Amino acid sequence: MDAELTTVATEPTGPEQATEEKPPAAVTAETTAVRRVQSVLAERPVVTVAKGMSKFGDHALGWLAVGAVGAITDRRRRREWVLAAAGVAASHGASIAVKRLVRRQRPGDPGIRVLVDTPSRLSFPSSHATSTTTAAILYGRLLGRGLGPVVVPPMMVSRLVLGVHYPSDVLVGSGLGGAVALGVRRYVERRRNRG
Repeated sequence: MDAELTTVATEPTGPEQATEEKPPAAVTAETTAVRRVQSVLAERPVVTVAKGMSKFGDHALGWLAVGAVGAITDRRRRREWVLAAAGVAASHGASIAVKRLVRRQRPGDPGIRVLVDTPSRLSFPSSHATSTTTAAILYGRLLGRGLGPVVVPPMMVSRLVLGVHYPSDVLVGSGLGGAVALGVRRYVERRRNRG
């Protein structure tokens, strides 16, 4: 799917019915960054992987499925897996709430190719980056592995490759996901200390 053009025709201005065009939106540093990422990485194998990551992260469903598998297979820590999955759902919900407050539109620059469908035109923060960061922290702790460096940067970059987010969208999304994960970890530790 191609990005919408930012240049639009205005109403006729005289008897000759001439049309004027609005100047394109200013090219920002973030627009330039997305263009550069796409120029370097938006080749078939990378785009294919990025689209797969996008599907996995849609509405945090892939991460919620991982939490469900953990809860089913790790009976001893089932409650912790359920709380971790609830944290992933909460972080996704938090990102949607912030999107609705901020209402920043996704990249619409004609130099940016939009390579995947999105459920809305709202961009800030990236819900994929938010839920992925929360999942990496909470599930990584349960698995005894540092998942953050392995899964978070690729998910963040994939959103730029696909042309659906600006760098600040993914950075703030990841920060929000980390904050939610920290809150869930503190809650779990308080419960453990009480019981």
